[in-house]
Amino acid sequence: MTAYLLALDQGTSSSRSIVFDRVGRIVSMAQRELTQIYPQPGWVEHDPKEIWESQIATAREALLKGGLTAKDIRAAGITNQRETTLLWNRKTGEPVHNAIVWQDRRAEPLCARLREDGLTDTIRDKTGLVIDAYFSGTKLQWLLDNVSGARTAAESGELAFGTVDSWLIWRLTGGKVHVTDVSNASRTMLFNVHTNSWDAELLKALNIPEALMPAVQPSSSHFADVEVASLGRPLPIGGVAGDQQSALFGQACFEAGMAKNTYGTGCFMLMHTGAEFQPSQNGLLVTSAAQTSATPQYAMEGSVFVGGAVVQWLRDGLKAIEGSAQVQALAESVPDAGGVMMVPAFTGLGAPYWNADARGTITGLTRGTTLGHVARAALESIAYQSAALLQAMSRDAVAAGGRPVAELRVDGGASVNDLLMQFQADLLGIPVVRPEVTETTALGAAYLAGLSTGVYSDVSQLSSLWSVERRFMPTWSRTQANEAMARWEHAVRQAVAP
Repeated sequence: MTAYLLALDQGTSSSRSIVFDRVGRIVSMAQRELTQIYPQPGWVEHDPKEIWESQIATAREALLKGGLTAKDIRAAGITNQRETTLLWNRKTGEPVHNAIVWQDRRAEPLCARLREDGLTDTIRDKTGLVIDAYFSGTKLQWLLDNVSGARTAAESGELAFGTVDSWLIWRLTGGKVHVTDVSNASRTMLFNVHTNSWDAELLKALNIPEALMPAVQPSSSHFADVEVASLGRPLPIGGVAGDQQSALFGQACFEAGMAKNTYGTGCFMLMHTGAEFQPSQNGLLVTSAAQTSATPQYAMEGSVFVGGAVVQWLRDGLKAIEGSAQVQALAESVPDAGGVMMVPAFTGLGAPYWNADARGTITGLTRGTTLGHVARAALESIAYQSAALLQAMSRDAVAAGGRPVAELRVDGGASVNDLLMQFQADLLGIPVVRPEVTETTALGAAYLAGLSTGVYSDVSQLSSLWSVERRFMPTWSRTQANEAMARWEHAVRQAVAP
């Protein structure tokens, strides 16, 4: 029997839906761009209604394109941009404010207060996270403090908080179910990853009423049934995971030491660490991996805030290219970056630097510099930032008694760029492996849904479905790679200078 799985993939720049067959092949896909709202510098918002309307529209369109109806779908999975924070009225379903996107920095003063209150170690030990405006907790605190009447309504139980997955499930069920999974909950700075529960001490520290919070389930479990009005039949939602944990799952990285990097708007590198909570000594985060049971599973994570977004900046800001697909040709118009280094710290620097005040720089310019050099430096900046993450990750792995990462599995939009992937392998000195299906974020959600509904028996079956499209082997000497990384670190120091 053919068992189709529907993945709803709600990302930062677009909403997508993909139908997969039981062996993980794409049957059909639909996508709609999402409007980016910038109320002031450092602030980024989305319209919650547009998130919902674009997502349900792509789900219906993907079914139509595949010549399918909801009756042909065994289950749906949801994966989503993480940390993005929504607050809505439980009775009316009306959002009280635009969604505050993960990139948004407005809550930094609240984070500074938490640091001053001596909560850095407590938050790291309980959540695996550093105190940063990136995460949902202080975004929610900002909404309660700044939206008129929000705190009073929250304390009386009238409002619901959720990350994007919770918002979509709420809408898909007609407001009947308020739930999230462990991987999304672990990105709020309010969730104890040891006990898999909301932490009373952290909720109190951020002055957040517990009545706001969704119930939390394993990533592969029955969350709810989609109401008939949404897709035509009560389709079970059997898998939910934040986009990066979902991609780790879709890449079949089920064992400690396996790592993947997703090249999207930002870049996100995760290394599975199994059932072991391993605090980082190198500026990385510990996060809950997608879980198929109540037993905690962990991953070490580093985030690059500006990855593929640097190509969007070349297109929309500099007007250097008309479309993102042109960047490889422009970069290949020169043999190298000609000494140009770009640090795209447009919204500060993430792991392993964690400097909110850093700003973008371009150094090494000469009269001979062309747009080709700038484009190449922009592409290379994605690989440099990712290499800094993997080096930090490998140091942590060795310190914990493990081995350095042996290969890096890659996915996401920019992973199709051969120039970038080869440069990444050269910097890292290990194979960079691109799978046949690079839509691994959506695939992970489909796999999680398939596991909970009996399409798959266990994760070993999923491992057998993963296959390689291309393996990029390093061509540089380690001396050459180390010298390049030294130039990168010098450029970073210039970006964070006072």
